[in-house]
Amino acid sequence: MKKKSTVFIGILGILLGLLWLFPFYMIVSNSFKTPKGIFASVLSLPNPFTSANYGASFKALHFMSSLTNSLIITICSVLLLILCSSMGAYALQRNHSKLSGALLMVFISAMLIPFQSVMIPLTANFGSVHFLNMYGLMFMYVGFDCSLSIFLYQGTLSSIPIAMDEAAELEGANRWQIYTKVILPMLSPMTVTVAILNIIAIWNDYLLPSLVLPQAQYTIPLQMFNFFGEYTKQWHLALAGITLSIIPVILFYLFAQKWIIKGVTDGAVK
Repeated sequence: MKKKSTVFIGILGILLGLLWLFPFYMIVSNSFKTPKGIFASVLSLPNPFTSANYGASFKALHFMSSLTNSLIITICSVLLLILCSSMGAYALQRNHSKLSGALLMVFISAMLIPFQSVMIPLTANFGSVHFLNMYGLMFMYVGFDCSLSIFLYQGTLSSIPIAMDEAAELEGANRWQIYTKVILPMLSPMTVTVAILNIIAIWNDYLLPSLVLPQAQYTIPLQMFNFFGEYTKQWHLALAGITLSIIPVILFYLFAQKWIIKGVTDGAVK
């Protein structure tokens, strides 16, 4: 019975793995097809096989420029989010007053506000003070995404006893040293979670950058939109562009895999 159960779980795992890989197969295989080949059959292997889509997509995307813009915006926004939200959560959690409780509820309530309800006033007000650039976009990401990050950090901080702070204070550490040397390292599992959630959201975001960024600072998702015109959709170039945009994310995962797994396992133990 146990052997049959193991075989069943193995087969189920293989089927789920194939189901998960199927969209990637569709993207990659069709990126090597001609427009005629895509419309003939989206499921078949490329016939004829062509790699010209990648060269054309690379130029049309202004890939190096848009990749640089995406990296700068994503990395700087996530670093600012981690710093601001962890500091804010630490201050709110350690200050047991009615005001801190009310502020926490304000942050939690802010998660319920849809972005679409504030995007027009946001761009209308910030447009007059030259905030419509990548630096203004980073500031907006911190404002919009801090609520969830503070909520996650606050839950983790509630499991860290205040005795840790008191012990460090007795050793002569000031508040900043307690935060950087004691608290922040203990928050590393949640920091990994916060970083992953925000990296995925910011890297793939289209709506907010489309309202804020000038054309010279377009990110990869914005450049991808150029492949879809009013009358034509250049699927062969779009799929090649999607494949190119996936590569940096895969490289990031391979580079950060050790820290991601460590964060998950540390969080499970705690």
